Amino acid sequence: MWRTVLRRIVIMIPQIILLSVLVFIMAKAMPGDALTGLLDPSIDPAALDAQREKLGLNNPWYVQYWDWITKAVQGDFGQSFRFKMPVSELIGERMMNTVWLSIVTLILTYLIAIPLGITSGRYNDTWADRFITGYTYIGFAAPLFIFALLMLWVFGFHFGWFPTGGSVAPGLVPGTFQHFMSKLYHLLLPAISMALIATVSTVQYLRSEIIDTKQRDFIITARAKGASESRVYNRHILRNSLLPIAAFFGYEITGLIGGSVFIESIFSYPGMGYLFLNSIALRDFSVVTALVLLYGVASIIGALISDIVLSIVDPRIRIK
Repeated sequence: MWRTVLRRIVIMIPQIILLSVLVFIMAKAMPGDALTGLLDPSIDPAALDAQREKLGLNNPWYVQYWDWITKAVQGDFGQSFRFKMPVSELIGERMMNTVWLSIVTLILTYLIAIPLGITSGRYNDTWADRFITGYTYIGFAAPLFIFALLMLWVFGFHFGWFPTGGSVAPGLVPGTFQHFMSKLYHLLLPAISMALIATVSTVQYLRSEIIDTKQRDFIITARAKGASESRVYNRHILRNSLLPIAAFFGYEITGLIGGSVFIESIFSYPGMGYLFLNSIALRDFSVVTALVLLYGVASIIGALISDIVLSIVDPRIRIK
């Protein structure tokens, strides 16, 4: 297995290099540059050109890319032109909010999806199965940002059960129990909104796996030998059906990356996704390129985690 992991890591290196090149080129293709709208429009054009020359914005793109990637490898993503601080520090301030949001969302996703998937698969073609399947169809059809806006309006503005913005109540001392509970309270509604949509694919996949496993020969043989129904489900059907779900763990991380961008923006939650959209609107190229690169690397690592988990939980599978 370790040979497989090492081979996958080696393959990841050119993927990350290609990703960094594409990210940089697309960022440079955006209208304007890092100084657009930053300086006084009445400034002397010669002074503006001098500033661009000083920042290296007049260099060929491959020269700018090399300067950027060599510093990025060392953890230096440059300076944010809008926030007037190093990009690494700016992202570091927001990263933990996104990490906590992703962790809580992932926990809620599995807490909701696994019981629903087991119920729907075990009692297929019943009213419970039809109700759960109907929920998944609605989840597939509902865009995440529309569903999140609806959740925000109903539970945030109408009933007032949850905060409608921010990550913590002001005035609380970091490290205290009240501070921790306030952060959990603020991220609960965004996490629930994202989890309710993220569960639908896991529910459908688990349902299909259980129904398919119930019809296999070894299940029919176990029943013929007189095994109890609970033993057949718990030791044979459920165990074999949950194996592919474990491999989805890494891909769930990848899905949360894209979902958090919209969720954080809708709920004004100060994480990396909210920073990403604001940086695009402000043309803060240093922040945009750093965040897209981090998101891409996280997606590649998520796929690697899924392959490793799948090879661990199912020894029959060896990824070439």
